[in-house]
Amino acid sequence: MTAPAVLESRNYVSRFLTLTWLSLVLLGRSPSHSPRAEAARRSARHVLLLAAVIGIAIIALMYALDAWEISQMPKRGSPDLWWMRILTDFGKDEYVLGALAVLLVAIAIISPAMQGIQRSLLLGFGVRLQFLFVAVLVPVMVGEVIKWVVGRGRPFVGGDANVFHFSHFAGTQAYSSFPSGHSITAAALAFAISAVWPKARPAMIIYALIILATRLVLLAHHPSDVVAGALVGVIGAMFVRYWFAARRLGFAIHRDGTIVPLVGPSAGRLKRVARGAFAP
Repeated sequence: MTAPAVLESRNYVSRFLTLTWLSLVLLGRSPSHSPRAEAARRSARHVLLLAAVIGIAIIALMYALDAWEISQMPKRGSPDLWWMRILTDFGKDEYVLGALAVLLVAIAIISPAMQGIQRSLLLGFGVRLQFLFVAVLVPVMVGEVIKWVVGRGRPFVGGDANVFHFSHFAGTQAYSSFPSGHSITAAALAFAISAVWPKARPAMIIYALIILATRLVLLAHHPSDVVAGALVGVIGAMFVRYWFAARRLGFAIHRDGTIVPLVGPSAGRLKRVARGAFAP
């Protein structure tokens, strides 16, 4: 008996547990997309190029721009920057991940109560939300480790504009400037949404740039911190995109290794494939 038939024959709780388990199994299964090796090589080339170019830019910013830039910003805590403090929270990892988690939980609760094509359509959207969540979570976690190891002081920690003020493994907010966590979140989310819905790319680039700018104006980070955060966010999201594409989840891989989003599920297409969608 195929999984769809089993799902239709069970009560709500059983369907909920089965769908939840299947979503985890599909995410952790072995890669199945045949051109994945070419996609891995292509992604590796892009990552190396990004890391080299942006890495040089980060070093240049540390020496040439960081100290000057923070000296031009308004005083930290200025009352007239209240709107900046609201804007910057749209790049806070707890809020972004929390919102995505709520949507995923809602789909997990609603989908077992639905049947046939409607359930398949909702689950297709759920796979894309799952990608967005993981694409943000992975670079955020990596960024926290880097922050702890590097231990760079935030602007004016210690009272002066010393941009090379480090306290490795300090693990405190004062010494967690590099890389910017908000920048990681904003860049990862922008890349992930653009990967799934390419038409949203211009809007997501603007969103990410606004979040990066707020971190500078609020004196939360140096310019090199936000650039480094954007780099970590994009590379982390690229890795997660490859992981999903190699398992045919939300993405397809062309023969040349290009990763493209799968066309969203349609009722007509699902009528042809729904019966065997979960078949062994």
